[in-house]
Amino acid sequence: MLRHAPETIYLDMDENGWIEVDQLINNAKKYSNLYLTFEIIENIINTNDKQRFTFNSTKRKIRANQGHSISIDLQLESRVPPDILFHGTTKRFLDSILEKGLKSMSHQHVHLSENEKTAINVGKRRGQPVVLIIDGKKMYEKGYEFFLSKNKVWLVNHVPPEFIDI
Repeated sequence: MLRHAPETIYLDMDENGWIEVDQLINNAKKYSNLYLTFEIIENIINTNDKQRFTFNSTKRKIRANQGHSISIDLQLESRVPPDILFHGTTKRFLDSILEKGLKSMSHQHVHLSENEKTAINVGKRRGQPVVLIIDGKKMYEKGYEFFLSKNKVWLVNHVPPEFIDI
């Protein structure tokens, strides 16, 4: 709901992805039979290993840190990426990626990680994992803009094939 289809339970999301916590609690129950409380939401934020969600400073609003399929502005500043980044995928997508590069597909950005283990886990979700090595340094030197989400996922609009290795 916070990353893909807030309208399914009539959530009013602002241009930066923020939703009122009270509205989330009320609308989740009313339109999806999902029982949420502030404490449950806070526990999800504090214990989720991917740190997908965050409160604003007053804890009255919540948003996803990245991974949106809807257009929002996370207000992230451009950052210098690590020299090497990783992307997890599966064997069935490999030929297409090596030909066309990594595209954001249904998300706003391509998601990259600083460590191979995270990339392996991402790839495992959809089949036999393949870890791609991304030359962040060369991409940055060529003018590609990188962003770092609050939960430490590196984001870029596209990774052309010349910056990808296996």
